[in-house]
Amino acid sequence: MNILIYGLNYAPEPTGIGKYTGEMAEWLAAQGHTVEVICGLPHYPQWQVAAGYDGFRFRSETLAGVRVHRARHYIPAADRLRARTRIILETSFTWSAARFWLPRFFSRKNPDVVIAVLPPMQIGIWPLLYAWVRGVPWVLHVQDLQLDAALRLGMLPGGVLGQMLYRIETFLLSHATRVSTITEAMRQRVIEKGTQPERAWLFPNWADIEAVRPGPRENDFRKEFGIDPETVLILYAGGMGEKQGLELVLEAARLCADEPRLQFLMAGAGGARLRLERQAATMGLQNLRFVPVQPVERLAEMLAAGDIHLVVQRRDAADLVMPSKLTNILAAGRPCVATVDPGTALHDAVAGANTGLTTSPGDSAALAEAILRLARDPGQREACGHNARAYAERILDKNHILAKFEQDLSTLRKDLQWQPDES
Repeated sequence: MNILIYGLNYAPEPTGIGKYTGEMAEWLAAQGHTVEVICGLPHYPQWQVAAGYDGFRFRSETLAGVRVHRARHYIPAADRLRARTRIILETSFTWSAARFWLPRFFSRKNPDVVIAVLPPMQIGIWPLLYAWVRGVPWVLHVQDLQLDAALRLGMLPGGVLGQMLYRIETFLLSHATRVSTITEAMRQRVIEKGTQPERAWLFPNWADIEAVRPGPRENDFRKEFGIDPETVLILYAGGMGEKQGLELVLEAARLCADEPRLQFLMAGAGGARLRLERQAATMGLQNLRFVPVQPVERLAEMLAAGDIHLVVQRRDAADLVMPSKLTNILAAGRPCVATVDPGTALHDAVAGANTGLTTSPGDSAALAEAILRLARDPGQREACGHNARAYAERILDKNHILAKFEQDLSTLRKDLQWQPDES
């Protein structure tokens, strides 16, 4: 197939949506498909342009067999992330991406399918127009129900603006040839928003279970940060945004301060990091440290170093996002404590598969209690870690998940050749 992928985030971003989109494109190219990508500048999670990508407006390069076209756009600083600045970012990317979209409307050759990765919500505009003009099917892949989360968390006002944005989102969802998303709960939500059930695919995130495997606890990562063998390392590694509610980790560290064997480490970047660092300093937390985002090639080592991993999110976003960090924690065979209510995909993966403990979102005392319980029971940590790796091998295998998606794309192309979409 000839596949065009359109998304704001792309490799070499080490975490989040860019990581998964990059791995998807590279995997499809490795299977012999022709894959092109239209994307923005790598900037997440630091919210600044990655080294080597400054100083140009448009750029094309080949990465791992994928032809990548990058369009420059506005990037707000991490401490200036607001609804307004995000809208400016997304709008500037939409306009800038026209440089690579407009010639395609007049090209003699079409891709077989376009995959648009949401968020941002505006990502559906060019594929929709292209489908109308050139008749090319497109899949809207929903990694994050950004609009629902932003409204629930108060990051966007409701009222007229909220209603208008919902109408735009519903229009895009209902007019995509297919909509895919990463959990069954999110799939049901896009159906509620207007996607016909038979057009809604489940396309979960994955783990590279060959690259990320259980490793020795005592390694160079622990040595670099002075974590001795007797210390139980509580690790949060991932994005530090508003929807995670990471103040909870700081409060849990305060409640665990009397346990000298416990050390909390927060590795990552994001819009909330600076505020969290200031808050931790104000609280005088001696058992918690912040460290930078770690290189991808060090991921397995960092995960192996953690005795207990934290997966934290606010209740309002529980069924709208699936923390991408969880897949790698499971692949690394490490236990976790997740703040999540029953009935969500995250709860099923942790409590349902006995890969760790769950606590109610927002309850710092319960989080601290669960951390202490695991910290004091090496046997339970080992059992949960064993279950985590088994779950990853059974459910999260990258090759299996992407092969199923490849089959869905191939079937879509064949079906539309014989039964054109009348909508």
